[in-house]
Amino acid sequence: MTEITFDDFMQVDIRVGRVIHAEPYPEARKPAIKLQVDFGGDLGVKKSSAQITTHYTPKELIGRQVMAVVNFPPRQIGKFMSEVLVLGVPDADGEVVLIAPDQDVPKGVRLF
Repeated sequence: MTEITFDDFMQVDIRVGRVIHAEPYPEARKPAIKLQVDFGGDLGVKKSSAQITTHYTPKELIGRQVMAVVNFPPRQIGKFMSEVLVLGVPDADGEVVLIAPDQDVPKGVRLF
């Protein structure tokens, strides 16, 4: 693995947001959920497509805090433009488990 500097790490802007809307994305090649995540402040609401259908339903995602990279360029996912990358880690079967703070924190705060 290549080592990076702290300055390299600081170039990745990872923020906390709250899911305010979630719906199935049946047109995606792999099962996915379309999310709208509110980061507050200047960032506001951003869209993301996430392959998280094994562990999450749209209904249970509403109100949940998530971590996301907010400074990647938008990416076209089928007919949907994803603006942020919601972060997760694989479980033992390789399915995504979302990363979130273990306590409620203000929207938009940056990971450090």
